[in-house]
Amino acid sequence: MPELVDDVYQCDVLVVGGGGAGARAAIEARRHGADVLVVVKGLFGRSGCTVMAEGGYNAAFSFVDPSDSREHHFEDTIIGGRWLNNQKLVEILVEHAPERLIELERFGAVFDRVEPEKYDQRYFGGQRFRRTVHRGDRTGHEMMSALKEEVYRLGIDVLEEVAITRLLLADGAVAGATGLDLIHGRFLLFRAKAVVLATGGAGRVYAITTNPFQKTGDGYALAYNAGAELIDMEMVQFHPTGMVYPPSASGLLVTEAVRGEGGKLYNALGERFMLRYDQERAELSTRDVVTKAIYREIAEGRGTEHGGVYLDVTHVPDEVIEQKLGTMLSQYLDVGVDIRREPMQVSPSAHHFMGGVRIDPECRSSVPNLFACGECAGGVHGANRLGGNSLAETQVFGAIAGRSAALTASKRSHARIDTAALEEEHRRIYRFESGKGELPYTLRAELQRVMWEKVGIIRSRQSLEEALRKISELRQRVEQVGVESGLRYNLQLLTAVELENMLLVAEMIARSALLRTESRGAHYRSDYPEEDPRWVKNIVVSRADGGMLLRTADPVITKMPP
Repeated sequence: MPELVDDVYQCDVLVVGGGGAGARAAIEARRHGADVLVVVKGLFGRSGCTVMAEGGYNAAFSFVDPSDSREHHFEDTIIGGRWLNNQKLVEILVEHAPERLIELERFGAVFDRVEPEKYDQRYFGGQRFRRTVHRGDRTGHEMMSALKEEVYRLGIDVLEEVAITRLLLADGAVAGATGLDLIHGRFLLFRAKAVVLATGGAGRVYAITTNPFQKTGDGYALAYNAGAELIDMEMVQFHPTGMVYPPSASGLLVTEAVRGEGGKLYNALGERFMLRYDQERAELSTRDVVTKAIYREIAEGRGTEHGGVYLDVTHVPDEVIEQKLGTMLSQYLDVGVDIRREPMQVSPSAHHFMGGVRIDPECRSSVPNLFACGECAGGVHGANRLGGNSLAETQVFGAIAGRSAALTASKRSHARIDTAALEEEHRRIYRFESGKGELPYTLRAELQRVMWEKVGIIRSRQSLEEALRKISELRQRVEQVGVESGLRYNLQLLTAVELENMLLVAEMIARSALLRTESRGAHYRSDYPEEDPRWVKNIVVSRADGGMLLRTADPVITKMPP
């Protein structure tokens, strides 16, 4: 290997990302005999979205609620996704979610029960039955604790604080990756027979988000640059309820479990406004409906002094709040609000990407040896995700991706790494250290602001075209970014590398949103406010010689026609 490589790692299966999907993929790959390495940009089990997830895990257990069924779970998911879901993937989700949940218990997770043989399940938006299994409002933390223990029990290697920067190809197939050691700034090479992307979403391209700092769309950019197809990138879910006050907590998630346990939404006039937008389901309508309702109340002058609406659980018994909403209680007590006695102030926050790497039922991407799962993959949720489906998705498709990657790795040997590709990537990363221009934080803040204002909850042709012009300008200014060199924990260099990924993902979102001339699910166009039946189409994004290529494709339909 060239001298520019500071260290080389070799494995059968490289898992990029250490959240719920990545951990589950690593476990399954190891079970199938693969030598597995997990690489995490943050800390394993502590970064990513799964550990922050509060509400619950959707699984239809007929022995818990005889009225529910996997068929009902399927139908609710398709209807919630406004017919854009890959129905084959949804079939897999609802079929395997229960057994993956039971498996989590075998790993050591504990979920709330009403009786020894019955889970305590709560209502979540867009679902007809009490389907969401939980551990109070700390479900994701419980899951990650169990998954982390299982990963270490199996002896799986984990490398923390390393950012994967590029996938390496040999004869058109993935053969490894390059990485940046965030502690020492070293350039790393990873040789792998198969790679699983489990990097989560890209909420940090927006100014206000529930996502942790690591979620900058790395997996989407890695896949795109390797030649993989992505799907439905315009479908960005804005969670209806994020904190608005104090400013330091802006965007912090207020779990849907609050509404699942009886929370009600009021505007500044004291009106329970959701009854105007969805009289039957009210606060338990789908997230896209609730988000747009809150946005409209605020935009039309019925918001609170801090630019939100009220979410009230003061009518809920104290013991229920303390037992089932303990995290929310503590979160608000920290800022001087006792939700047992006064309402919360909330407003929408960028939350989840329904789109992502286009996968088949075995989690294969369109590039050989490359797999994706969790929020990094697209197709399961369509135009709108039901709360509780994402935690189930991490386990169902994490397990499939891990198995598929291990089986692929067992049939091939390590490919030769192209030295020229390594040298090119080394130059790309470290060119920032010779720059004398703007700091990357300035450009990142500008991108986040324009995405929130122009490509956020409400979009139009004018706003999207303005956003694309700004993205193009920022991309040119990136070439003038300068960072200090030779630093331990060089966050400036990491931010510069992430910024290129964020700009690429932002362009995918804006271009896809501009192409979709209708409103559907999480995608709302003020100039095309109605759902158009001609747009029951997925938008597929790929890389071409002339730049970004967009095309439409029919969704995979197995049971329910639109």
